[in-house]
Amino acid sequence: MTEPDKTETNQPEFEIREARRDDIPQLEELVDHFVTANRLLPRTFDELCDLIPFGFVAEINGSIVGFAALEIYSAKLAEIRSLAVHENHQGKGIGRGLVQRCVDLAVRRNVLEVMAITSADVFFQACGFDFTLPGEKKALFMQTRDEY
Repeated sequence: MTEPDKTETNQPEFEIREARRDDIPQLEELVDHFVTANRLLPRTFDELCDLIPFGFVAEINGSIVGFAALEIYSAKLAEIRSLAVHENHQGKGIGRGLVQRCVDLAVRRNVLEVMAITSADVFFQACGFDFTLPGEKKALFMQTRDEY
């Protein structure tokens, strides 16, 4: 299934597809850039391998420009993990498309709730996420160390 970019015709279209194991070298490069900028948590090769079966990539002209994965914890809860869109391709709907593919997967798997732990709360709110769930259910966190 592809999602063409709906922006100006002079900009390249993107395709969102299921991630594959042979995508990992490009994913490592993409994710590492955001780790260095302190925007994502580090992911080992093995962690990326674990995310692949539930992950999606965005491609432009055969190059991976975006990634996101859904980690399913239970029938009640899943999390969108490692959402990254190359800085040169942000604002084109790629991140929104990746999030939607993760949400669609959660719906197909009958997962009740999808969460995103993020510093980009405005983006996720634009995708339909909120700080509380019906009934005022909230997630609370405690960090156990100063650095990741």
